[in-house]
Amino acid sequence: MSTVNNSNMNIVIRIQIDKMLITFSDIAKEIGEMGGDIVGIDVISSSKTHTIRDITINVNDQKHSHLMTEKMKDLEGVHVVSVSDRTFLLHIGGKIEVQSKNPIKNRDDLSRVYTPGVAKVCTAISEEPSKAFSLTIKRNTVAVVSDGTAVLGLGDIGPLAAMPVMEGKAMLFKQMGEVDAFPICLDTKDTEEIIQIVKSIAPAFGGINLEDISSPRCFEIEKRLKEELDIPVFHDDQHGTAVVILAGLINALKLTEKKLSEIKVVLTGIGAAGTACAKILLGAGVKNIIGVDINGAIHRREKYRNPSWTEFAKLTNPDNETGSLSDVIEGADVFIGVSAPGLLTVEHLKKMARDPIVFAMANPDPEIDPELAEPYVRVMATGRSDYPNQINNVLCFPGIFRGALDCRARIINEEMKIAAAQAIASVVTDDELNESYIIPSVFNKKVVERVREAVIKAAYKTEVARKDPLIIDSRLSK
Repeated sequence: MSTVNNSNMNIVIRIQIDKMLITFSDIAKEIGEMGGDIVGIDVISSSKTHTIRDITINVNDQKHSHLMTEKMKDLEGVHVVSVSDRTFLLHIGGKIEVQSKNPIKNRDDLSRVYTPGVAKVCTAISEEPSKAFSLTIKRNTVAVVSDGTAVLGLGDIGPLAAMPVMEGKAMLFKQMGEVDAFPICLDTKDTEEIIQIVKSIAPAFGGINLEDISSPRCFEIEKRLKEELDIPVFHDDQHGTAVVILAGLINALKLTEKKLSEIKVVLTGIGAAGTACAKILLGAGVKNIIGVDINGAIHRREKYRNPSWTEFAKLTNPDNETGSLSDVIEGADVFIGVSAPGLLTVEHLKKMARDPIVFAMANPDPEIDPELAEPYVRVMATGRSDYPNQINNVLCFPGIFRGALDCRARIINEEMKIAAAQAIASVVTDDELNESYIIPSVFNKKVVERVREAVIKAAYKTEVARKDPLIIDSRLSK
C-alpha cells in the first residue's frame, strides 16, 4: 500500500458545537489560521444548545489533516464526532452490491423466478449438472477468496480488514471484464480448512481467485484446489504478477534487442510471486534465472528447509552460481525484485550487462529509487502508479478469467498465462513502444479483449476448454 501523501485532499470533519461556548465563526477562523480551506458546510442537526455540522476542508496532506483534527479536538465547546476523507466515504456501506437482472412485477414473475416454476430448472440441473453453467450465476461468477494473511503491504491483518481489498478486486473484475465477483474472507489460517471451505462453496462459482494468502501455504492451497476442483483456480498474487512482468519484459527486450533465451535474469524475493515469475519466464524461454533471497543465491548444492526453495533450485541457476546479490548480478541483463525496498544499489547496476532492465516491484518503496537508477538503466518498471511502466495485476486477471469462463476452461494453465502475457505486450504498438511505455495502461480497453481471445485460443489448443468452440465468438478464428 502506497504511503505517498495525497496533495490537496478533502476531509470531512463532523463536529458537535456547544453554542454557549463557541461560535462557528470562531471555528472557521481557527481552520483558516491552520491553513485549511473550507469548501462545504452541512448542518446535520440543530437544537437550542447544540448543533452538529459536517465541515468539508481542503488540506495539504495526511499530516495536515491530522493536525487539523487535533486542533478541532482542543477547542472548548467542540466535540469531534468523526473524520472522513474521500477514500473512506467511498467505502461507506461497502463498494459493491447485488442487483436482480429481471424485476419481479407480479405473481406470474414470482412463480417463474421462484416457486413453483424454479423447480423444473432445479430438476434439469439435477439430471444434468453441467446445465448449472447456463442456468445459474455459475457461468459468470468468481469467488475472491482470502484469509487476510498477506494483504498488500500490510501483512496479516485478518479477514475483516481484508474485505475492502477483496471488494475492490470484485469491482475491477466487473468494470474491466464484466465478471461478477464476490469477496469471501475466511476466519481461519488452517490450510486444510481453507481447502475444504473453498471446495464446499465451489458449486456456486465458475472460478476461484485466491488473494492475499501468505506463503508458503498459498502454494499448497492452490495446488490442491486445482487438483480437486473442475473450475479455474488462480492465485493472483503469484500468477497475475508473473504474467504482467513477462508482458513488460517482452517489450523491454525489443528495445534492447535481446532474446529471452539469451538473457541472464536475477530475481530477488523467492516467495509466491517470485516463484511464479521464475516459472513463467522459464516457460516463455528464459534459460538463466538466478533467485536471491536473504541468505544469497538459491543453488542446488544447498539443502533448504523450505521445500519450495528446493524445487526452485532444481529449475533455476544452471551454472550453480553462489554468493550475494552483489556477486550474481555481475553481467545480468535483467533484475526483477519482488522483495524489499533499498535492496538494489547503483553499484549493483554498474555491474549489470549493457542496457540493464530493472523491474523493482516492492511496494510501496521499490528495491531502488527509480530516479536514482535512471542514469544507469535502459528500462525501469515498478509496481507504483506515480512512475512510468507500472506492473499492475489489473492488466491480467479480468481478461484471464473472462476468457476462462467464456470457454468453460477446467484450469488456467501455463500456456494460457504465457498467451495472456503476449497479448498484454501486443497492445503496445511498435510506434508507441519506448523506454517509458513498455506496458499498456490499466484503462486501455483493448487489454481485456486481447487477453480474453489469447486465453481462449490457448485453452482450446491445450484441450482444457469444455465449451463448443462454435459458440465462441467468430473473431477467434481470425
